[in-house]
Amino acid sequence: MLSPLRVTVPLAVALVLGGCAAEPRGLHVEGSALQPSRVAGPVYIADAAGVALQQPTSAQLTEYVVVSQLSWRDWGGPTARATGKLGGPWCSPKCSDDPYDATLTLSGLEQQERMAYYRRATVEPKKPEDLPAAAVNVQFQGIRLSIPDI
Repeated sequence: MLSPLRVTVPLAVALVLGGCAAEPRGLHVEGSALQPSRVAGPVYIADAAGVALQQPTSAQLTEYVVVSQLSWRDWGGPTARATGKLGGPWCSPKCSDDPYDATLTLSGLEQQERMAYYRRATVEPKKPEDLPAAAVNVQFQGIRLSIPDI
């Protein structure tokens, strides 16, 4: 009588070797590549206080970065872009009367159950050389935006 080990080992080796020899040219893939899923529902940005906004005319992105007079060129896709004004406590008192021209870009669109949120913001001043020295300590690139709990 053959032991179960004598039968099982050769069978396992045959299955493994047989699987490797079945496709000598490598993996064969059929069909089209996966496409990114479309966003279902409204798209938002959450301000520094966690308030959900849709295409806002102004938003406080962080304690130090405020954008206003926003005019949106794109919204709802992988990135959103707007032109507007840049200000914050680092540029007082000048910013209250004459904020800096800037472009706001939102990215990192994250789909939730019935809505989506942008996760990152970048603010690019039109003339960075005109910003005051205090702006050196302000983060304008890669600002992480919060997503409210649903």
